[in-house]
Amino acid sequence: MTTDNQHIQEDTPIEDELAANAAPEIAQEGEEKVTEKLEAEITELKNKYLRLYADFENFRRRTAKEKLELISSANEDLMKAVLPVVDDFERAMASFETTTDIAPLKEGVGLIFNKFSKTLESKGLKPMTSKGEVFDADLHESITQFPAPSEDLKGKVIDEVEKGYFLNEKVIRYAKVVVGS
Repeated sequence: MTTDNQHIQEDTPIEDELAANAAPEIAQEGEEKVTEKLEAEITELKNKYLRLYADFENFRRRTAKEKLELISSANEDLMKAVLPVVDDFERAMASFETTTDIAPLKEGVGLIFNKFSKTLESKGLKPMTSKGEVFDADLHESITQFPAPSEDLKGKVIDEVEKGYFLNEKVIRYAKVVVGS
Protein backbone atom coordinates (compact mmCIF):
# COMPACT_ATOMS: atom_id res chain seq x y z
CA MET A 1 0.00 0.00 0.00
CA THR A 2 1.41 3.25 -1.01
CA THR A 3 0.47 6.49 0.39
CA ASP A 4 0.36 9.77 -1.46
CA ASN A 5 3.60 10.84 0.23
CA GLN A 6 5.43 7.79 -1.07
CA HIS A 7 4.07 8.42 -4.54
CA ILE A 8 5.31 12.00 -4.43
CA GLN A 9 8.69 10.84 -3.22
CA GLU A 10 8.93 8.36 -6.05
CA ASP A 11 8.07 11.04 -8.65
CA THR A 12 10.61 13.50 -7.33
CA PRO A 13 13.75 11.76 -8.66
CA ILE A 14 12.18 11.53 -12.12
CA GLU A 15 11.21 15.22 -12.08
CA ASP A 16 14.70 16.09 -10.89
CA GLU A 17 16.18 14.14 -13.77
CA LEU A 18 13.90 15.87 -16.28
CA ALA A 19 14.72 19.25 -14.79
CA ALA A 20 18.42 18.42 -14.89
CA ASN A 21 18.21 17.45 -18.56
CA ALA A 22 16.18 20.60 -19.38
CA ALA A 23 18.28 22.90 -17.21
CA PRO A 24 21.09 23.50 -19.76
CA GLU A 25 18.54 24.47 -22.42
CA ILE A 26 16.59 26.68 -20.00
CA ALA A 27 19.80 28.10 -18.57
CA GLN A 28 21.09 28.86 -22.07
CA GLU A 29 17.78 30.50 -23.06
CA GLY A 30 17.82 32.43 -19.76
CA GLU A 31 21.39 33.59 -20.34
CA GLU A 32 20.49 34.77 -23.85
CA LYS A 33 17.50 36.66 -22.52
CA VAL A 34 19.56 38.20 -19.73
CA THR A 35 22.32 39.12 -22.22
CA GLU A 36 19.79 40.69 -24.60
CA LYS A 37 18.20 42.56 -21.73
CA LEU A 38 21.56 43.84 -20.48
CA GLU A 39 22.64 44.85 -24.00
CA ALA A 40 19.36 46.76 -24.45
CA GLU A 41 19.87 48.45 -21.09
CA ILE A 42 23.45 49.39 -22.01
CA THR A 43 22.27 50.82 -25.34
CA GLU A 44 19.55 52.80 -23.58
CA LEU A 45 22.03 54.14 -21.00
CA LYS A 46 24.51 55.08 -23.75
CA ASN A 47 21.76 56.99 -25.56
CA LYS A 48 20.74 58.77 -22.35
CA TYR A 49 24.38 59.64 -21.69
CA LEU A 50 24.89 61.02 -25.19
CA ARG A 51 21.71 63.12 -24.98
CA LEU A 52 22.72 64.41 -21.55
CA TYR A 53 26.22 65.22 -22.77
CA ALA A 54 24.83 67.01 -25.84
CA ASP A 55 22.41 68.98 -23.64
CA PHE A 56 25.27 69.98 -21.35
CA GLU A 57 27.45 71.06 -24.28
CA ASN A 58 24.57 73.13 -25.68
CA PHE A 59 24.04 74.70 -22.24
CA ARG A 60 27.74 75.47 -21.91
CA ARG A 61 27.89 77.09 -25.36
CA ARG A 62 24.69 79.06 -24.75
CA THR A 63 25.88 80.40 -21.38
CA ALA A 64 29.29 81.32 -22.84
CA LYS A 65 27.55 83.18 -25.67
CA GLU A 66 25.23 84.96 -23.21
CA LYS A 67 28.22 85.91 -21.05
CA LEU A 68 30.05 87.40 -24.05
CA GLU A 69 26.92 89.35 -25.04
CA LEU A 70 26.52 90.60 -21.48
CA ILE A 71 30.13 91.73 -21.31
CA SER A 72 29.97 93.47 -24.68
CA SER A 73 26.75 95.28 -23.80
CA ALA A 74 27.55 95.95 -20.14
CA ASN A 75 28.99 99.39 -20.86
CA GLU A 76 26.13 100.36 -23.14
CA ASP A 77 24.01 101.75 -20.30
CA LEU A 78 26.91 103.78 -18.93
CA MET A 79 27.83 105.12 -22.36
CA LYS A 80 24.25 106.23 -22.99
CA ALA A 81 24.27 108.06 -19.65
CA VAL A 82 27.61 109.79 -20.39
CA LEU A 83 26.69 110.96 -23.92
CA PRO A 84 24.76 114.07 -22.71
CA VAL A 85 27.85 115.10 -20.72
CA VAL A 86 29.99 114.69 -23.84
CA ASP A 87 27.52 116.89 -25.72
CA ASP A 88 27.82 119.53 -22.99
CA PHE A 89 31.62 119.41 -23.22
CA GLU A 90 31.44 119.86 -27.00
CA ARG A 91 29.21 122.92 -26.58
CA ALA A 92 31.60 124.29 -23.94
CA MET A 93 34.58 123.76 -26.23
CA ALA A 94 32.77 125.65 -29.02
CA SER A 95 32.02 128.52 -26.63
CA PHE A 96 35.72 128.72 -25.65
CA GLU A 97 36.43 129.86 -29.21
CA THR A 98 33.93 132.72 -29.20
CA THR A 99 33.84 133.97 -25.60
CA THR A 100 36.49 136.19 -24.08
CA ASP A 101 34.97 136.37 -20.59
CA ILE A 102 36.39 133.54 -18.49
CA ALA A 103 33.90 133.59 -15.58
CA PRO A 104 30.96 132.07 -17.54
CA LEU A 105 33.31 129.43 -18.97
CA LYS A 106 34.44 128.40 -15.48
CA GLU A 107 30.82 128.24 -14.35
CA GLY A 108 29.85 126.16 -17.39
CA VAL A 109 32.70 123.69 -16.88
CA GLY A 110 31.75 123.43 -13.18
CA LEU A 111 28.14 122.62 -14.15
CA ILE A 112 29.32 119.98 -16.61
CA PHE A 113 31.59 118.45 -13.96
CA ASN A 114 28.67 118.28 -11.49
CA LYS A 115 26.45 116.67 -14.14
CA PHE A 116 29.18 114.15 -14.93
CA SER A 117 29.70 113.35 -11.22
CA LYS A 118 25.97 112.83 -10.67
CA THR A 119 25.76 110.59 -13.74
CA LEU A 120 28.59 108.41 -12.44
CA GLU A 121 27.05 108.32 -8.95
CA SER A 122 23.76 107.14 -10.45
CA LYS A 123 25.70 104.19 -11.94
CA GLY A 124 27.16 103.26 -8.53
CA LEU A 125 30.47 105.17 -8.52
CA LYS A 126 31.20 106.94 -5.23
CA PRO A 127 34.32 108.94 -4.33
CA MET A 128 36.22 107.94 -1.23
CA THR A 129 36.88 110.52 1.50
CA SER A 130 40.34 109.96 2.87
CA LYS A 131 41.76 113.22 4.19
CA GLY A 132 41.77 113.24 8.00
CA GLU A 133 40.75 109.56 8.19
CA VAL A 134 42.80 106.85 9.90
CA PHE A 135 45.07 105.10 7.38
CA ASP A 136 43.43 101.86 6.23
CA ALA A 137 45.46 99.56 3.96
CA ASP A 138 42.22 98.11 2.58
CA LEU A 139 41.24 101.55 1.20
CA HIS A 140 44.43 103.59 0.92
CA GLU A 141 47.78 103.28 -0.81
CA SER A 142 50.45 105.15 1.10
CA ILE A 143 52.79 107.00 -1.22
CA THR A 144 54.91 108.48 1.54
CA GLN A 145 54.95 109.29 5.23
CA PHE A 146 55.35 112.82 6.42
CA PRO A 147 55.92 114.13 9.95
CA ALA A 148 52.49 114.92 11.38
CA PRO A 149 51.91 118.65 12.10
CA SER A 150 50.12 117.70 15.32
CA GLU A 151 49.99 114.65 17.59
CA ASP A 152 46.37 113.81 16.68
CA LEU A 153 47.28 113.40 12.94
CA LYS A 154 49.75 110.56 13.55
CA GLY A 155 48.63 107.46 11.63
CA LYS A 156 46.03 109.52 9.73
CA VAL A 157 45.86 110.67 6.13
CA ILE A 158 47.38 114.17 5.86
CA ASP A 159 46.98 114.68 2.12
CA GLU A 160 45.22 112.92 -0.75
CA VAL A 161 47.31 112.80 -3.94
CA GLU A 162 44.79 110.77 -5.95
CA LYS A 163 41.18 110.17 -4.96
CA GLY A 164 39.93 106.61 -4.46
CA TYR A 165 36.59 105.30 -5.72
CA PHE A 166 33.99 102.67 -4.83
CA LEU A 167 31.77 100.96 -7.38
CA ASN A 168 28.76 99.52 -5.58
CA GLU A 169 30.65 99.30 -2.26
CA LYS A 170 33.69 97.62 -3.89
CA VAL A 171 36.98 99.51 -4.08
CA ILE A 172 37.91 99.98 -7.73
CA ARG A 173 40.72 102.46 -7.13
CA TYR A 174 42.67 102.90 -3.93
CA ALA A 175 43.30 106.44 -2.72
CA LYS A 176 46.95 107.45 -2.98
CA VAL A 177 47.69 109.30 0.23
CA VAL A 178 50.35 110.86 2.42
CA VAL A 179 50.28 109.49 5.97
CA GLY A 180 51.36 111.36 9.10
CA SER A 181 54.05 109.70 11.19
